[in-house]
Amino acid sequence: MTNSTSREPDRSSPLGVGTGFTLLAASGFAAVSILTSLATRSGLSLSTVLAWRYVLSAVVLVAWVGTQTYPKRMRGNEALLWIAVGGGGQALLVYLALSSLAYISAATLAFLFYTYPVWVTLVQTVRGAERLDVRRALALALSFAGTAVMVGSPAAGGAEWRGYALALGAAVLYGFYIPAMQWMQKDWPVAVTSAYSKIGAAACFLLLSVSDRSFTYTITPAAWGALIALTVWSTVLPSVFFLRGLMLLGPVRTAIVSTVEPFLTALLGIAVLGQPLTLRTAAGGAAIVAAVIVLQVKRTRVA
Repeated sequence: MTNSTSREPDRSSPLGVGTGFTLLAASGFAAVSILTSLATRSGLSLSTVLAWRYVLSAVVLVAWVGTQTYPKRMRGNEALLWIAVGGGGQALLVYLALSSLAYISAATLAFLFYTYPVWVTLVQTVRGAERLDVRRALALALSFAGTAVMVGSPAAGGAEWRGYALALGAAVLYGFYIPAMQWMQKDWPVAVTSAYSKIGAAACFLLLSVSDRSFTYTITPAAWGALIALTVWSTVLPSVFFLRGLMLLGPVRTAIVSTVEPFLTALLGIAVLGQPLTLRTAAGGAAIVAAVIVLQVKRTRVA
């Protein structure tokens, strides 16, 4: 007689759920460049788009948290830590990546930035927090190779060393940022920590847009539509989904699954901007999907 409770939800289910949350987050993050391009085409500066994106995100998350009843309140020092590290780290990450575009191409930036799963793995291995087994090493290699195939390798010359340094700096920072978020998260609700981090990022980008005198309230309806989509689908929801997935998968798995983002970005580019689907995109996306599948296959144990 079959017992319906004989499944093992404590092991397989969290991995599947965590992967689902991470893929949802990736789909939101993948739309960032598309939605940001639509907003800047309406005449807004990049710093203004980022300021409105994070200000609106902070408002939405704070409003949501205000409607909920949590068993305990975050202490002031922990709240400041999330604002400074969670928000400030996120702002610095974006700033480094975007600043590199003054010296290198977007394709080169993408190739260098999506080395971050390597840095996450190295950080976790050095810390002794996670073991680098053959299966994870294979998934890591597939995801890295897939990203390299899609965006191409950096040009041999013509780009200044500062561009490479800024792009790699963003990737390395993200490699430390993801484990730090897991350590800081503890048992706090993800909506609460996301709200504090968005407050910190909003303050940083608001100061940036005010300092370069580009901040404006005069925004067209088309730009407002892009900003709202950027806020809800590409910032608020993926931030919550990402943290949920991170707590279930751990930093290394989360980083590798998240490398599906450039493939999703390519698909959105086809649907929204009419960009063609190239053989390079298809091959690279297949390698990244294979990496995600490898992470989900459980190793068989022989008695």
